[in-house]
Amino acid sequence: MQATATRREATGLRGQFGQVLLATLASTVGFWAWMAIAPLQQTYATEMGLDEGQISLILAMPVLVGALGRIPVGALTDRFGGRRMFTFVLLASVPPLLLVALAGVLKSFPLLMVAGFVLGVAGTIFAVGVPFSSAWYEAKRRGFATGVFGMGMIGTAVSAFFTPRLAESIGYLPTHLLIAGVMVATAIVVWLFLRDSPVWEASRQPLIPKVMGALRLRITWEMSFLYAIVFGGFVAFSTFLPKYLTTIYPDEVDPIGAGTRTAMFAVAAVVARPIGGVLADRFGPKIVSLVSLAGIVAFAYVVGQQPPEGIVTGATFLAMAAAMGLGMGGVFAWVGPSTPKDKVGAVTGVVAAAGGLGGYFPPLVMGATYSSVTNSYALGLWLLVLVGAVALVVAGMLRDARPGS
Repeated sequence: MQATATRREATGLRGQFGQVLLATLASTVGFWAWMAIAPLQQTYATEMGLDEGQISLILAMPVLVGALGRIPVGALTDRFGGRRMFTFVLLASVPPLLLVALAGVLKSFPLLMVAGFVLGVAGTIFAVGVPFSSAWYEAKRRGFATGVFGMGMIGTAVSAFFTPRLAESIGYLPTHLLIAGVMVATAIVVWLFLRDSPVWEASRQPLIPKVMGALRLRITWEMSFLYAIVFGGFVAFSTFLPKYLTTIYPDEVDPIGAGTRTAMFAVAAVVARPIGGVLADRFGPKIVSLVSLAGIVAFAYVVGQQPPEGIVTGATFLAMAAAMGLGMGGVFAWVGPSTPKDKVGAVTGVVAAAGGLGGYFPPLVMGATYSSVTNSYALGLWLLVLVGAVALVVAGMLRDARPGS
């Protein structure tokens, strides 16, 4: 009987890879919008006369809502399904993006702060995709599924690479109108072609009790802490790296060059993420997470030494990004088999929120600890080394979870 049920489930899950790929496309577009401010931070700084602290604020604002909003969005995905929630998040992100464009045209820092805050809704799209993708695959392959969906983070690379180039070639306002158009078109495609897994069942539990139930699970807090390091570090560097490079290496790196390097950083993490998921499926998520955290600590230390801009710096940032990507795949492969089926969306939302919050504070810390005398962010990077070392110890103490066991 069990073998028959398994065969029926496998038959019903045909087309699963295509569905996850479409979800990944939606996530890519959402991440592009979410990170639309960071690649143009020097333009805002110049035209609005912003200081170090103000720049840090505009970079951090989208991350805040993108983090906290994942909690209700993850729980709502359990109730309404991925098709509806993907469409909703994409369309709801268009007005904030247009408000960012208006703030830039008017050269208004207060309006840009408000617009950036609301634009964070685009970052909640991640909390939709993890339960959606997990439902399309059997337990032993959910690390692969969430790893593939996690490649939607490449939207940060798309934003870093294309946004400054588009702004230079077609203009600031048309660039934002183009991104908005892509979002609407993607929402239409999602509504027409995306479908929820046939084994997915809607949860009717009210939102607040569902979230509170997730918060009562120990696994929620354990994975939230680890994800705040691996994903938070990725988000922090994706938003702050253009600022970091143009400040530390002003003679060697211009805004477009900084965008290119940031795009390469994001691509390295994106490629490593599904690898982390697959390795976690095979060897267990604990070992993958330990390797990831050890790499983050080591490479953050090297960056803190502020090596000359060139091959060493580039290789170090790429290696750090790859370590973060492995960790993201490993941590979410840890969540699935350790979480009750009816709470996956809620737990995912909380863990994803923790990851986003992990990316909210570092830009503020980097801005606050910057030394104009030595032109250095060394103190902020040392804090990353310290927190990463603590996470490495914590991960070593946790119980492993083999997917499918």
